[in-house]
Amino acid sequence: MKKLFTILLILFSISGTTFGQTTINSNASRLSESLERNKSDKDIAQDYENMAKELVKKKDYAKAEDYFKRAKSLYVKQNNREKIAAVDREIAKVQEAQGKISEAITSYSSASKISAKKDIQAINSNDANRLSAPANLEVQAMNIQSNIGLMNSSAQRKERSQAHQQMAQINVQQGNKEEAISNLEDALMDEPEAAFEIQREIANVYVADNQLDKAIEINENLVEEAKKTKDVKVEIEQLQALSSNYLEAEDRSKSIDLLEQAYDLAMNTGRTIEAKNVLKQLTEQYREEKNTQKALDAYAGFMDNLETMIQADSTLIDTKAFQIQEGRITQLEKEKVLKDELIKKQNIFNYVLSGFILFVLVFLFFIAKALYSIKKKNKRIALQSLRREMNPHFIFNSLNSVNQFIAQNNELEANKYLSSYSKLMRNVMENSNKDFIPLSAEIEQLKEYLELEYMRFHDKFRYEINIDKDLDTDAVSIPNMLIQPQLENAVWHGLRYSEANGLLTLTVKNDGNKLSVIIEDNGIGIKRSNELKTKHQREHKSRGLTNTQERISLLNSLYNIDIFMEIKDKTADETGVIVMFSFPFLNKKLL
Repeated sequence: MKKLFTILLILFSISGTTFGQTTINSNASRLSESLERNKSDKDIAQDYENMAKELVKKKDYAKAEDYFKRAKSLYVKQNNREKIAAVDREIAKVQEAQGKISEAITSYSSASKISAKKDIQAINSNDANRLSAPANLEVQAMNIQSNIGLMNSSAQRKERSQAHQQMAQINVQQGNKEEAISNLEDALMDEPEAAFEIQREIANVYVADNQLDKAIEINENLVEEAKKTKDVKVEIEQLQALSSNYLEAEDRSKSIDLLEQAYDLAMNTGRTIEAKNVLKQLTEQYREEKNTQKALDAYAGFMDNLETMIQADSTLIDTKAFQIQEGRITQLEKEKVLKDELIKKQNIFNYVLSGFILFVLVFLFFIAKALYSIKKKNKRIALQSLRREMNPHFIFNSLNSVNQFIAQNNELEANKYLSSYSKLMRNVMENSNKDFIPLSAEIEQLKEYLELEYMRFHDKFRYEINIDKDLDTDAVSIPNMLIQPQLENAVWHGLRYSEANGLLTLTVKNDGNKLSVIIEDNGIGIKRSNELKTKHQREHKSRGLTNTQERISLLNSLYNIDIFMEIKDKTADETGVIVMFSFPFLNKKLL
């Protein structure tokens, strides 16, 4: 007896509304799988919605509200405004069904504000206004009728059906039963899949209008329809509704007979919760008839079969399975939150690390850029220093030449020499800050230099300058005073030691994609010159050559170009030296 009492307590603690467990457990299983596989928020939100809609069908509005709110939180993360508005509307409906009117008004208003669609805004605003006027049936009817007019699309058929049902309730309160029936028939046309529920409402309207025969006829048809579809749960519910109709018609005998049928059906099909609910109605009817013994016998029979029924009742097993699934869903949600937090922290760490690495790279880039700039500036300074280096022999010998002219009372030659020398020095100083100058300016400087040397050693050599006629000397640029030291070497270390009158030629020509400059003399040559040089002269020559090579190296590095110089003795019977320069045709942007 104690064991049966415990089972009975458990049974009565279970909600009186049993779920259509196959569908709802399937949705719960799908939701668990989505959470476990860490699917996208969009997929999980849709699973929450599906679960909530199944719970609405079973009139478990509190749980439905909870699942709709979970879906909404994910849509908020996605910033999906239309889905947020749609879910807000569903939340408002289940809140209204629970009698949470102020909360429902807030939800309807939120849906109206969030949606960008004018018709959705108006529909939700109408519902908020409808709930805000609970005592004003005309205002409610006006808002409902407005919604019916707005719900024109096929996708809104279910919504329109619900609006017609709401209108029918207003009609009943207004005492307009015929209009209520008309609205319910319209609702049935919009949502034929809700035929059982709507037909029951029609029957209830007939009961309220005291047309019990019509209500009985409808409910009898629904019982037969449930038998055809083999929907035991609906059949039991319809037998109960039909019993209530006969009770209203004061046919208690028929009412009890229908409850007994419903009870036997519930017991024979192992539907414990339905059997318990019918038994409660049945025993009340027995008591009304003063038939206490039948009530006791019915309770005794129920208790005798209770344990067996509970063990065989699939609805209770499924309900328990759903509770287990809900627990698992809750656990998976917690794990997902923890996982998301971990991922968020990991992402923050990655962002910070990436930012730090980027900062270091940028810092290193600017350091490298600064070092490169300093290095480049140092090269420019070195190049300028080399360019400004004056050949002490050239200055010293020039002054000696002037002194010689003066000593010989050759004032005219001295003045002429000084004039040419000052002009050359002025040109050199003016271009001293330039790495490149036009070829025409360079040739002019070289002419002036050779003319000075010729004035001093006219008995030792003559010179020729040959310029390619196809060259535009003003358009071509060349390094400033890079060639002059080689001309000086030719005069001072080759030609002035020559016994015969020598020849110095400077040839400038276009050699395909480069500019060639050739200096040729028929002096004594490099080998013989070195034999005649003093130690001081050898050091000077070496420094002059080194200066030129260093300048070429710096120019190539600074401007990423390829200047080439080659010095060689003539071969065979000829004496003298050939110096060859190769210059690229420079891009003006480099200069």
